[in-house]
Amino acid sequence: MANLGYTFDATQVEPATPRELLPPGKYVAQIVKSEMKSTNSGGGMLELEFDIIEGEFQNRKLWDRLNLLNASAQAQEIAHRTLSAICHATGTLAVQDSEELHFKPMVVTVKVQPERTDPKSGKTYGPSNVISGYEPINRGTPPAAPAQRAAAPQQAAAQTSAKPATATPPWRRAAV
Repeated sequence: MANLGYTFDATQVEPATPRELLPPGKYVAQIVKSEMKSTNSGGGMLELEFDIIEGEFQNRKLWDRLNLLNASAQAQEIAHRTLSAICHATGTLAVQDSEELHFKPMVVTVKVQPERTDPKSGKTYGPSNVISGYEPINRGTPPAAPAQRAAAPQQAAAQTSAKPATATPPWRRAAV
């Protein structure tokens, strides 16, 4: 039981409406919370919470769970490969604490998992969003040609003085 400390009157507050699933696609997101949790089988799972930080769905949340410690070698390998993809996407290649991955933008690929029934419990789960991949923000951006690199410091200085520093997020700025 939890005493609210006051009487909440639901007639005075518009009820929340269910959010629709995100459409499948790629989104710029960052990890904002992580926690290592024990599993029922005695293993360990890293739970990650993401915020989408750009576009129409900015501030929406996504989650991923990585079975880093699991009796199944296959489950553990999948989790380690996923963590490696996150590390490569953020440019943080050696991690001791998951907080080292927080607030580092990356591109996440989101899919819609259809309704499913758990074969063990028989419980049915509705459709949900799942993250199916991670990649760096600048993937696919061609590197600057050598001649452009030589001129880049002067161009960058001119661009910096022309626009405020907050106009373009750092992960969208051209690499120098």
